Amino acid sequence: MQKQPLLRPLAVALSLALSSLDGLAQDAPPTTNAATPGHALAIPAQAAALALQQLIEQTGIQLVYAPELVQGLVTRAVNGHFTPRQALAQMLEGSELQAVETGENAWTLRRAPAAPAAGEERARLESVFVSASRRREPVREVPMQVSVMDAEQLGRGGARNLQDYLANESGVNVKSNGGPGMGTVSIRGITTGSQTISTVGVYVDEVAFGSSGPFALGTTQALDLGLLDLQHIEVLRGPQGTLYGAGAMGGLLKYVPHEPDTTEWSGHLTAGVSVPRGGGLSHTVGAVANLPLKSGVAGLRLSAFNEHAGGTIDAIGPFVVRANNNRGNTHGLRASLLLTPLNRLKLRLTGTTQTLRYDSGEVIDYRPDGRPLHGGRQRRLYEFEPYRIKIDLLSADVEYDFGWARFNAITSRQRSASRVRTDSTEDDRPILEELGELVRSVRGSNHVTLDKTTQELRLTSKSDKQLEWLLGLYWDDEKSTNDQRTAATMVDGTLDKEMFRAALPARYREIAVYGDLTWKFANGLAVTGGLRVARNRQHFTQSSEGLLAGGSQSMPGASSDTSRTWLLTARYALDRHSDVYLRGASGYRPGGPNPVVTDPVTGQPTGATRFGHDTLTNLELGYKAALLDQRLSVEAAVFDIRWKDLQQFKPARTVATIVNAGAARVRGVELSANWRPDSHWTLGGNAAYIDARLSEDAPGLDAAAGARLPISARFSASLSASYAFSLGGYPSYAGLTHRYVGARLTRFEDSSGSPAYQLPAYSLTDLQAGIDFKRVQLAFFVRNLFDREAQLSGYATSTAAYVFLEPPRTAGLTLTVPF
Repeated sequence: MQKQPLLRPLAVALSLALSSLDGLAQDAPPTTNAATPGHALAIPAQAAALALQQLIEQTGIQLVYAPELVQGLVTRAVNGHFTPRQALAQMLEGSELQAVETGENAWTLRRAPAAPAAGEERARLESVFVSASRRREPVREVPMQVSVMDAEQLGRGGARNLQDYLANESGVNVKSNGGPGMGTVSIRGITTGSQTISTVGVYVDEVAFGSSGPFALGTTQALDLGLLDLQHIEVLRGPQGTLYGAGAMGGLLKYVPHEPDTTEWSGHLTAGVSVPRGGGLSHTVGAVANLPLKSGVAGLRLSAFNEHAGGTIDAIGPFVVRANNNRGNTHGLRASLLLTPLNRLKLRLTGTTQTLRYDSGEVIDYRPDGRPLHGGRQRRLYEFEPYRIKIDLLSADVEYDFGWARFNAITSRQRSASRVRTDSTEDDRPILEELGELVRSVRGSNHVTLDKTTQELRLTSKSDKQLEWLLGLYWDDEKSTNDQRTAATMVDGTLDKEMFRAALPARYREIAVYGDLTWKFANGLAVTGGLRVARNRQHFTQSSEGLLAGGSQSMPGASSDTSRTWLLTARYALDRHSDVYLRGASGYRPGGPNPVVTDPVTGQPTGATRFGHDTLTNLELGYKAALLDQRLSVEAAVFDIRWKDLQQFKPARTVATIVNAGAARVRGVELSANWRPDSHWTLGGNAAYIDARLSEDAPGLDAAAGARLPISARFSASLSASYAFSLGGYPSYAGLTHRYVGARLTRFEDSSGSPAYQLPAYSLTDLQAGIDFKRVQLAFFVRNLFDREAQLSGYATSTAAYVFLEPPRTAGLTLTVPF
């Protein structure tokens, strides 16, 4: 009853705002740039050559065509607000020509291919465009290895979290630190097991996500974003420090959402269920709606979802007994508003919020010899282990096109908060008993918050046949808290005796200038050079007290760091459809102030007051091609990475400090291919061989030169096959995916602290099938078809190993209703 009075003024205000925008758009001159949706165009029906020239002058697009193609052709009239794609389509409607987008702001006219026979489709692979180099360009033309995962395909295959999204990407690993929302991503073996600062950057569209400092758990809580309304996920392999900054040493993970469409109403509803063998029922619901508020001027896109995970692991213990203990819920909302008040101006406002709540993580107790400690999927607990992770992200991207260059001002504000409770009885009870405390159970809690503001100003030259450049300024201000507490239930019945408390409020500030320059030679050679210079300052206060902290203490810490990262690539076109490239690039992680406490037994400090940055350089030779009339795409690369001054955790009983120790060398080969032999079959695969080893001793960690880096497998591969057919006159498909990951170590062999546990090699097979009834789409999937107990990641103590398994065989169904 109270909503109506509130909605009326809102509707009036929105109507007036849209009217003003429409007036601005109508009054604006028609000359504009092609990157901005909603151009005001006025081109009468006339000879094609003249009409196309007018379109080029009004939009600034690059249009390539042979004069004989348009000889004698009369175009249709164009009058109103249109994108270049829409204008070209209308002008060429009814002719035998089509316009193909060949790059950012670039189009080519060619004859449309003959229409396929009824029920058939073209066998060519579609071109995939990415923004890896901060320009929209075909993935084949990017001189680096870039993987693109279609979000819709991932959803149809039953993928529900980051571990699933990246499962079939060879050479990419997600180490679970508890469950969904708590993972560490590594690419090309650039990991030391327990990371200090992430070696893989994470972006949501054009916004950097997560902390660049060491205290806000950015490395253990890689963004696990829901798939709903994502367009695709990009994985950039190799260091990306020049364009994407600190932490992107091994590569970058980029979530790319759909953008609002200002011309068409659309949307869909989704609902799905899945049942794992022996586990609880999981279900998900979601909705997406695209609303063109003013055609060609304003559009709004809304999405929402809720997902329940039924759980697959039982808790057993003297005080905790519960079936499917790792069940939980995830829900999220996203809203994106696109405004084009002027032909050259574009404004996009986006808000995303997501919350994960789980009753427990996904760890299972194993013996050091690799057998389950309690049999089956069971975890012995003395305390419950719930956790909650909430993220909020707001961003604004203002874009203005000067014709000769495009300017972007990207502002973001993100807040995240996590509350994690863990059962630390097995680890802490021996130390407490050594100190004279008799405990029944011990629990740890960690509350971490991050408040991050970023501002990026970027100027990107228009696409050009000879010279292209980019120049940017980046600013980052982060405030974080990290509150830790350990408490025990005593044998005498005392319920909450505090043993340890610490607080680490911190601030990280960074300013960076970056840019690159590309020169294209007439013989098909293109050379790019890039540089980024960044300066960061960090401050924190360390407060700790309690028996396990060695008493009460409080001390400040500070550090400053300057970094320079560089990029140099050369790409040579062997012909129109194949290229070779040579790429050299560097990356870094910032150093910082170090938390130092007193050892509760020896009374000595646990480490130095600061740690330094670590750096790496990557040299890569690659080949990319679209062969057999674009039915076959092939990408291959060999790389050599030198990593020095590795940041490592140095254990000191119940705490750890950060040290720089040793150097590493990583050499590897990557290969991927996709083939469409006909209009029915699509075959694909990728493989990676990685030899990652210490090249210098790390004496502080008892790790010697030659030791393998942890987590990463020497060899991993994935194969897929999909068959498209007609079932009862409705488009249908069936597919299979098989992946293999070799053996891995959880830590360096013979290192100090926790022992190394070997995760055995595993193979997993998934099935997918679906049918499109036009009004309703059904997708079926079976994950882990042969019900393998694949050990994905884990860690070990002196008495047991704690392993994260692939969920058991899971069958599911997803229903989508488009509108």
